[in-house]
Amino acid sequence: MNEQSFEDAVSRICEKDGDYDAEAYYFVRESLDRTVRALGREDAKDRHVTGRELCEGIRDHALEQFGPLSLLVLSQWGVFETADFGRIVHALVNEGVFGKKPSDSESDFKDVYSFEDAFEKPYAP
Repeated sequence: MNEQSFEDAVSRICEKDGDYDAEAYYFVRESLDRTVRALGREDAKDRHVTGRELCEGIRDHALEQFGPLSLLVLSQWGVFETADFGRIVHALVNEGVFGKKPSDSESDFKDVYSFEDAFEKPYAP
């Protein structure tokens, strides 16, 4: 999918459901690409990642990009728990931007980790 199509899809999603800032959708897409590379699947026929793998990739990407401000940035986008990542992913699936397997479920993203453990504890004194 080209960049314009992705932008259009995010615009449609945000118009229908304003729960998350558009930046959250872009960040999840960047995190997916990063996760696929980190898992060595960028050249594989099946680039699929699980909800847990993506949540872990998002965590790593957020810490790399935003460091101790990760929790603040995510909260400004309306993202407060890993289930929010699932809602973002499934909105993109419904727009045809991301694919999914029949076994994939939005619940795969529920309670993967607490945001406190993931984004505050690494920087605690």
